[in-house]
Amino acid sequence: MSKYEQLQEITMTYQEQALVLSNQYGLGQTGISIKPIGSGHINTTLLLSSPEKHLVVQKLNTQVFPDSQALVSNARKIEKHLTKKAQKNAYDLDVIKHVATQDETHLVRLNGDTWRALEFIGGSYSEDVVESSEKAKIAAGAFGQFAKALNDFEADSLKTVIPDFHNLAMRVNALEEAVSADKVARVNTCAAEIEFCQQQRQLLDEIADIVPDLPVRACHNDTKINNMLFCKKSDQAKAVIDLDTCMPGYWMFDFGDMVRTFCSPEAEDSTNLDKVKVREHIFASIVEGYVEPLKNVLSEKEKQSFWLGAKVMSFMIGVRFLTDYLDGDNYFTIHRDNHNLDRARNQFALYKDLLKKEQTLKEILFK
Repeated sequence: MSKYEQLQEITMTYQEQALVLSNQYGLGQTGISIKPIGSGHINTTLLLSSPEKHLVVQKLNTQVFPDSQALVSNARKIEKHLTKKAQKNAYDLDVIKHVATQDETHLVRLNGDTWRALEFIGGSYSEDVVESSEKAKIAAGAFGQFAKALNDFEADSLKTVIPDFHNLAMRVNALEEAVSADKVARVNTCAAEIEFCQQQRQLLDEIADIVPDLPVRACHNDTKINNMLFCKKSDQAKAVIDLDTCMPGYWMFDFGDMVRTFCSPEAEDSTNLDKVKVREHIFASIVEGYVEPLKNVLSEKEKQSFWLGAKVMSFMIGVRFLTDYLDGDNYFTIHRDNHNLDRARNQFALYKDLLKKEQTLKEILFK
């Protein structure tokens, strides 16, 4: 099935839900349309439209986010904090906000599914692959501004919606369990990848050594390039979106996820592994864009941790993709056979290139 056919199928599937949701959110029943937007792996995200208004509606993946109320509560706390910052001219970006239903709730239960609505930020676009140093610097700067705006936010007030989200030790253990269980008989198809993962356990010691010296921050935790919107008119940063994983954490992982998702010229599921490389000029733009807004609040130990974050994030998401492949593809949405295995191989290729270019990249980061 082509991507176009997949989108058409999704559109047809949710026609009935569109009418119910439009009524819940006050859009009426005339001229209602719904279509997929975005490229996320977890929630089903659609644009619900009436002749007068657009809303982003999401069917939440309650296996990944079993406490939907906590997810919404966290995001709304962040929304309120950023809105206050913006009112004081301390935050220049648009703030994505939840939309309440007609009866002033923020979640809709429909046919066993859980839905929520977000304001649609018009005049914007997202990218899945960074095309230029300028775009990398703009996007990294937006995430840096987001982090700075939350510097005085009480991280502990956020609930942990996904326990151990960036716990590499737990992810490695989950992989080992999936290998032992081999419940869909796939271990033999990825023996080389499994062995490679087993050889990287020194990362666990590096994390254990530095984490006790890092302050806990309110982090985005999913700083992919497509979680930042660009303005169609100016090509400047417009909004940081997808606050679902905003939880207490460490800035090194937010930096690392930018490196993971900005630096390769290939999409994260590309099978052109010889082209999956770290573009040094993009890495330099991430450093310039992200570190500049934080220079007055970033501790020296935190900056030192950024290199470890870069290594950990590409390796860890590779481990997660490989684990899901071995487990029967139950977590990440797939669109073809071996999709998660392809993703894992892609991320391991990026990780290997990071190690290959370590000296050059460290010079850029710590100059």
